[in-house]
Amino acid sequence: MAGIGLFRIFDPKVRRHLISDEGEVVIDEVRQHWVVYSPPMLEVALAAALLLTMAATAIGGQPVLLAIVLVLLTHAFWQFLTHHRDRFVVTNMRVMRIRGVFSQTVATTPIARVLDITLQKPIIGRMLGYGHFVFESAAQDQGFREIKWVSRPDDRDLTIQRVIQRTGLRASASVDVLEGDEDSDDDGTGPIGMDSAQEVAASTAPAPASAQPSRPSSAPPTGPASKSIFNSERGNWIDND
Repeated sequence: MAGIGLFRIFDPKVRRHLISDEGEVVIDEVRQHWVVYSPPMLEVALAAALLLTMAATAIGGQPVLLAIVLVLLTHAFWQFLTHHRDRFVVTNMRVMRIRGVFSQTVATTPIARVLDITLQKPIIGRMLGYGHFVFESAAQDQGFREIKWVSRPDDRDLTIQRVIQRTGLRASASVDVLEGDEDSDDDGTGPIGMDSAQEVAASTAPAPASAQPSRPSSAPPTGPASKSIFNSERGNWIDND
């Protein structure tokens, strides 16, 4: 329990780096696979074995052995913290990598800048459930070139692909609306997000009297059987019954 509390103290606290007022939320927080803790655990086991040997037998050079034990424990603890604080974070806006024990490094890039992702799964990784991500993007110089020891790599890959896809779709929709694309949703009803019934109702509403053009005196009347079924910027469609 004391160890868990100590690791919570050294937790990188990812949510401090979120743009909460803009609606940024964490989609996935990737911790390194447990296999990275194997070398530190071996060092702890070796230190424990040396301590038991020193306690059970009166061998010479105990100060040297004690120094070796302290070095092993210190190095193991440092490795634990290093791996524990290395996080890869996927949000609905960007990807981040946070690492460092005392001095912290936070690298971020918009999710739209992630171009290609290569998932590498070695044989041992397929057996134990980890893989390595290789990113091809403009952010690879910021620490995103390789993200190693990712647990459940297939699920993480699908999550990243979904976020990239949804971000791209939202960006395309925003561009269509800003550029005035009147039929980008392919249903003939106008800009994205406009309700079909609301648009038709608005388009068939009679124009103000001041806005209606005056009919030339020489033009023949259309008669009561003529009615306008669509009146918009696309043109006036007249249905002659």
